[in-house]
Amino acid sequence: MVRPLAKAVSRSGDGYLHLLLPLLLLLYGSPHAGPFIQLLIPALLMERALYWSLKNSLKRQRPQEAVPGFRSLVTAADRFSFPSGHSSGAFLLATSLAVIYGGPMAVIFVWAGAVALSRVLLGVHFPGDTLAGAVMGSSIVLLTAHLLGS
Repeated sequence: MVRPLAKAVSRSGDGYLHLLLPLLLLLYGSPHAGPFIQLLIPALLMERALYWSLKNSLKRQRPQEAVPGFRSLVTAADRFSFPSGHSSGAFLLATSLAVIYGGPMAVIFVWAGAVALSRVLLGVHFPGDTLAGAVMGSSIVLLTAHLLGS
């Protein structure tokens, strides 16, 4: 039961929501869709650049390669482990929603935390990878919002 749920939650953090959610907000005429998109795009560009740079310069092995006899439950999309891109992206989206839409959207952090946990449960990240991703994603949004005056 845990494996299918972890896989589904992990897949929800693949990045499709970063495209789908702004489109839905525009489609449904959310008055905050514009500010949300204006925050999300530069934050996401900055996050992806930092994520890629860190992952490919630090080259931390994934648990399956680092721990003898360990087997992950899924195959990761890339080779290295630190930081978790799924966690970073999920917390970036959650923080963006919370900054623009306020308190009621804070519940989205439950989803972001579940995405991070799923990556550990599936064996493709160490807990520190997901924690670093969460801090990175949220921090980039807060910095971007500050720079934009949001």
